[in-house]
Amino acid sequence: MEKEAWSTASRASGYDNSTSGKVPLVTERGGEPFYFAPRTTTMLEYTDRREPAERAMAQALRLQNEGQYDEAERLYRRAIALHPSAEGFTYLAWTLSFLDRHDEAIQLCKRAIELDPDFGNPYNDIGAYLIQLGKADLAVPWLQRAKQAPRYDCYHYPCYNLGRVYEMMGRFNDALREYTEAVDRARERNVEYRHAIAAVTRVEAILKKK
Repeated sequence: MEKEAWSTASRASGYDNSTSGKVPLVTERGGEPFYFAPRTTTMLEYTDRREPAERAMAQALRLQNEGQYDEAERLYRRAIALHPSAEGFTYLAWTLSFLDRHDEAIQLCKRAIELDPDFGNPYNDIGAYLIQLGKADLAVPWLQRAKQAPRYDCYHYPCYNLGRVYEMMGRFNDALREYTEAVDRARERNVEYRHAIAAVTRVEAILKKK
């Protein structure tokens, strides 16, 4: 799993754009860094912002699925400003990847990992973006960490992506192992992962010719 003005939301949520004593959170494309002052925010206020942040995330995902990436980006950034989360940074990165902004997406995924090292999605996504950038060899450790992450629903994705990398490298036995694991992991979730099934068939054919 890679676009309303901020001032009203920032004032309502306890955030503002004055920089004195504050920390930059995330930069809106074409705008100034957005700042927050965590010491002035009570835990109750922080919790109260979770629901509107989740609404913004849901709206952003709908827009992303419709191909409206600029609007999706704006809403993901609003969600992050309201309630920073690993999911928020990861989904924002996902949207940027559709705009070929893979380097930015990788940095956002690293921010997600800082917030929640157990969350598997950003590890896999970094690996996928590195593959897109032609840096497949650098993707391997990220994909391996995704497979080991305690909180992840889709372990078949890093398996498949590792299979892609190994196939690119000509390591066909390793690729077959990862593709097969991707099929098995998907079936544990009652998913028929057609890309992985096709990859198993393809690599088996290659190995038979050797």
